Amino acid sequence: MQNQTYNNEIIFLVEEDIEGGYNAKAMGFPIFTQAETIDELKEMIDDAVRCHFKTLPQMIRLHFVRDEVMAV
Repeated sequence: MQNQTYNNEIIFLVEEDIEGGYNAKAMGFPIFTQAETIDELKEMIDDAVRCHFKTLPQMIRLHFVRDEVMAV
């Protein structure tokens, strides 16, 4: 369990899972979670952050990463 967060903000990279649902990985911290919907994912992220930190960050930022393929 960590004592402090970096700049009181934690950023999660959120990606769609190829099998359905979403994966979220914290940047700079060993926190990973997944869920079927965005609303469920937000709850899972909140739970994971509360379990990981003694002092909670002031902000959790979700950065959505999406791959897009273009035909050439």
